[in-house]
Amino acid sequence: MDTIFALASARGRAGVSVIRLSGAASHMAVQNLTRLPLPESHRAAVRRLYSGNEVLDEALVLLFDAGRSFTGEPVAELQVHGSVAVVSAILRVLGDIPGVRLAEAGEFTRRALENGQLDLVQVEGLSDLIEAETEAQRRQALRVFSGHIGRKVQGWHDRLLRAAALLEATIDFVDEDVPVDVTPEVRQILSGLLVEFRSEVAGSSAAERIRDGFEVAIIGAPNAGKSTLLNALAGRDAAITSDVAGTTRDVIEVRMDLRGLPVTLLDTAGLREAEDKVEAIGISRAVERAARADLRVFLLSEPDEVFALQPLEDDLVVLGKADLRQDDTLFSVSGTTGVGIDRLVVEIGDRLQKLSSNASTLVRERHRRAVLVAIRGLESAEAELWMGAGRIELAAEALREAIRALDSLVGKIGVEDVLGEIFANFCIGK
Repeated sequence: MDTIFALASARGRAGVSVIRLSGAASHMAVQNLTRLPLPESHRAAVRRLYSGNEVLDEALVLLFDAGRSFTGEPVAELQVHGSVAVVSAILRVLGDIPGVRLAEAGEFTRRALENGQLDLVQVEGLSDLIEAETEAQRRQALRVFSGHIGRKVQGWHDRLLRAAALLEATIDFVDEDVPVDVTPEVRQILSGLLVEFRSEVAGSSAAERIRDGFEVAIIGAPNAGKSTLLNALAGRDAAITSDVAGTTRDVIEVRMDLRGLPVTLLDTAGLREAEDKVEAIGISRAVERAARADLRVFLLSEPDEVFALQPLEDDLVVLGKADLRQDDTLFSVSGTTGVGIDRLVVEIGDRLQKLSSNASTLVRERHRRAVLVAIRGLESAEAELWMGAGRIELAAEALREAIRALDSLVGKIGVEDVLGEIFANFCIGK
């Protein structure tokens, strides 16, 4: 394979920039730049980098041997001064070395996958870790990147192989007396795995929400103070506020970090009998989007106000414009003065933390679909086993289907169709 190189740190001026090379010629390419080999006794040294007789920069050079690097190949890293001119000059010189070329997007990580340094789920975890904006996203992505899912899948895989081997043995010795009936042990393995698989699927929605973000919709009548409340929660003027009822015609979204969780606040059109066609469309969108949200905050204009959309068990119901009221018996907030805002943030955070506490290890829809296929295989195998010894071969084939589904989850088989999409999200130096 070609030796590849790229800027691994962010573009633009910085104190230090990192240029990474990977491939058989990476150490040779660095030696061409430094004109001095690194001593075998250590793999790091400060060296001047040359282009002909011209000194380009003074860099910290790090060398990693094959099998002991991120990609599994010989790797070199140059930590150089983060000047745009310095980085450009070094990249230009590297590009002139025969057999060395600029890396494509995600190519370093793809080589790590192909060389067995990472499985497919770890690659996705690395992508999520790079994109993480909140503490919850960081923790979840790091857990995936560290191989947590792969280890769990391997455990499932081993148990399924045990069950399949028992059935295959029965098939192989069908004309002989098998001293032990294996079906009770196989059924026990399958029932245990089905419980775990269904639990994982049930918690996959919460895991995806941590990755993609929770949605919290603010619902209320026109001029109830929804936009003012949204601005107060966001800490900026994200929505237009006015005394004129019906100002908000479409759903306004504001993304924020709320107690470590990614949250998108939705300011929706006021719920009432629409006075014109455009407002009616806005109200229809508000109801539809609010129904899909993970949590709704009902902002009342009056204590006894009733809406067509009814609150669910974990939804919040608060009284708006607290600065204009004397009654403090109800939980009330004011986006204008900030009264009750801190409490509202705590209440929203508590409810979203409760939702996220049920998160499974399946953080993407691809993971969930693979486990659903495995569930169907196990359910089919169970059904075949209950129908008698004559159906053992069909049960074994159903187990093989489940094993293939798990293999596809971690990238052992059938993943070419998803690789392009995954690596398209990586930067050039990753």
